[in-house]
Amino acid sequence: MLTFLIFVVVLGLLVFVHELGHFIMAKRAGMKVEEFGFGFPPRLFGVKYKETIYSLNWIPLGGFVKIFGENGETDEAGSFRSKSFLQRFAVLIAGVTMNMALAWFLLSIVFGIGVPTVLETEDDAARAEDVKVQVVDVATSSPAEEAGLQIGDEIRAVQGEAVESVEQAVSLVDARRGEETELTLAFGDEERTATVVPRAETPEGEGALGIGLVRTGTLSYPWYEAIGRGFVSAFALLGTIVIAFGTIIVEIFSGAGVSADLAGPVGIAVLTGQAAKLGIASLLQFTAVLSVNLALINVLPLPALDGGRILFAIIEKLRGKPVSQKTEGMVHTVGFVSLLVLMLAVTVRDVARFWDPIANFFQNLF
Repeated sequence: MLTFLIFVVVLGLLVFVHELGHFIMAKRAGMKVEEFGFGFPPRLFGVKYKETIYSLNWIPLGGFVKIFGENGETDEAGSFRSKSFLQRFAVLIAGVTMNMALAWFLLSIVFGIGVPTVLETEDDAARAEDVKVQVVDVATSSPAEEAGLQIGDEIRAVQGEAVESVEQAVSLVDARRGEETELTLAFGDEERTATVVPRAETPEGEGALGIGLVRTGTLSYPWYEAIGRGFVSAFALLGTIVIAFGTIIVEIFSGAGVSADLAGPVGIAVLTGQAAKLGIASLLQFTAVLSVNLALINVLPLPALDGGRILFAIIEKLRGKPVSQKTEGMVHTVGFVSLLVLMLAVTVRDVARFWDPIANFFQNLF
């Protein structure tokens, strides 16, 4: 239940900030905002203040800002269509901008309170807190995967001997190739043991267990440095996600299929719970990643998204006249339905992929 509540709060924050951007810019542009809704209808309740209804809706997985004439049905004073291209563009891009600003803000907090960092030098290790050896990769069909090791696990001991460095962990495991070996692991505050048999013969590029290890620690920075690092990190993250999206698109058009790492709402909820177990810094980092993802997805020139509406505004600017309301409405409707179908397909795959934690959730619920 706690995982679900954290997921709702995180998703609610992302959506609220995104829609708040649209709302603020629409008001500044002199547009009439008919409703600012949190969640999707049916409506739980709403309060009207001046010209705007502020509503709370039953489905807490989204939100919306309803602007008068936003679908081009009118060009009356105060409508979306009645404003200049630059004003409409500013309203449409405001949600994306706010999500990037949120990521910057969250990452700045993380750098201020202490960020889990890969320690590459002894100087970093000397000033870091909570130094540990962690798993950053688990190979498919490896002894580690079969034993249930996961990314983020801390290796505290091998066969009862405390682990203080990556080199020591590798040495202890290599010394027990072919023998049952007990690992003491920790994920967040939960400690557990796992029994593995290190391989005597290993595939190329893999070790005896089939895991990647790094030494990590928590490094904190003064507020003025944290703000700068947060800004750089947010846009570095954006670049990484752009590359990942490009890879997904190439995979789709090359017939390789969609990457198994792609997650929908169910997968994100499970991953949110895992991030929360690792502490507040990890949860804030994960929320920042989701915020950047939301910004990038929304700016794509796809129907029903902000990017699709921006594309129509650009076409109107170039043509000197708007695309017909019927055509634009049909394109956005088809796009919206397509997105729902995609979300359903990804959700079905998420349920199969994360069945164990989902089953545990419902068992604990009832």
